[in-house]
Amino acid sequence: MVDKADVPDKKNRKFSPLDDIPEALRDTPSTEGGFRLKPIFILGGLAGLGIISLLIAALISLLTPKSPSVSAPPVTVQPTPNPTSTEKPDRFGDLPNHLPYKEADKNQLEVITADGRIKLHKAAAKKYKAMIAAARSQGVIIVPISGFRSVNDQDTIFFGVKAQRNQDVRERAKVSAPPGYSEHHTGYAVDIGDGRSPATDLKQSFENTKAFKWMRQNAARYQFELSFPKNNPQGLSYEPWHWRFVGDIDSLETFYRAKNLK
Repeated sequence: MVDKADVPDKKNRKFSPLDDIPEALRDTPSTEGGFRLKPIFILGGLAGLGIISLLIAALISLLTPKSPSVSAPPVTVQPTPNPTSTEKPDRFGDLPNHLPYKEADKNQLEVITADGRIKLHKAAAKKYKAMIAAARSQGVIIVPISGFRSVNDQDTIFFGVKAQRNQDVRERAKVSAPPGYSEHHTGYAVDIGDGRSPATDLKQSFENTKAFKWMRQNAARYQFELSFPKNNPQGLSYEPWHWRFVGDIDSLETFYRAKNLK
């Protein structure tokens, strides 16, 4: 027997949509009101997996032995020739190795003989006069034969004498410089002789005179040196009478810088 109090009053009862569904079916779980993953948690999980993957890849990279790297061989760069170089080529080919010299400023020349014919650069003239005075005091007579010569003068000597003596150019170049290549252009060079042995002037026999022997022993005191000794590196004939002044920076640069330019 069912108590009326246990039976719902149909008039006052509120029905749920589930009231008409059989009880067996109502036992099926419903997703409504259950646990649901939100999108933000899904994205966070994916990001976490990505970070873990990166860490694993980095760890594998560190543990994997690396093959030794091979560096490229160094590249050698050849220097580019300097188009503004002051080097002067030997334009006379296989002729004896004469060096180029500039012509002295005529305002810098000084007379060293009573007749005014022979001149030297002022610095050289001063020392030359002191030198021959010292030699004379010891009974040695040194006389000048030639001093400064212009390029035009050298032109006449080189080509004129060559023709007179019927010399070929190679033979003449051994004993005389072409114009522009003579030490006499500088005003620092002087040819000397022995006043008591004029027959030896401009000859290799001058080396047997008292004047030459005195010069060999004393010329350096006055900053003069023999330009073309025996077996000189320029391949020129031995000239015991030809001396040059190297007693200041200009004369030193004139002769020794010219050697470096060759």
